Amino acid sequence: MMTRGRLFPLCLILVLSGGLFGLPAQAQADDVTSQAVAFVDALGKEAVATMADRTITRTVRIDRFRTLFHRNFDIPSLARFALGRYWPLATPAQQQTYIGLFDEMVVWSYASHFESYGGGTFHITASRSDSEHDAFVTTVVTPNAGPPVNVDWRLRARDGHLGIIDVVIEGVSMSLSERQEFASVIQGKGGNIDAFLQALLDKVAAMAAAP
Repeated sequence: MMTRGRLFPLCLILVLSGGLFGLPAQAQADDVTSQAVAFVDALGKEAVATMADRTITRTVRIDRFRTLFHRNFDIPSLARFALGRYWPLATPAQQQTYIGLFDEMVVWSYASHFESYGGGTFHITASRSDSEHDAFVTTVVTPNAGPPVNVDWRLRARDGHLGIIDVVIEGVSMSLSERQEFASVIQGKGGNIDAFLQALLDKVAAMAAAP
């Protein structure tokens, strides 16, 4: 049996050890948050400026936004989350086709949102870490015309690189909306993945053709 005299030093060691081992994790979380703030600040300002630039054609604006999107978003994670429980039901070929279509759909969707802001200003108002790998950054976009828009960004550090895994616009999660929409379409197609992919292809084509 351990006596109180021996228990106290052991407790002290455990407390000190917990503190020592806890500091790096907290420091890492703080570091991820600070990196996320700088990341979102640069990305947000570039996205708003790109989609507001009327000295170039819309096709060029979308191409530049696509490059921006590919550089900063964790596309595989976004795509897999959006397909949810249907991901393992798709064949590898269907998964690859889906990721390509998902990529295009999200580029057009996000680009349209930023285009609608018509330029304006972009400010970070808050940030926090959810873990040593995830961070949330809250921003406000104030268009040249219209009310301010609240945009929250969720980022994840993976292999030493940050990537965006969700954007929440005025309280609506883009990832969750996509997941719900895809599930509804697949169910409506009787679980047929090929039929879902055709519907997604039609949607992307319609988005690309919109003025």
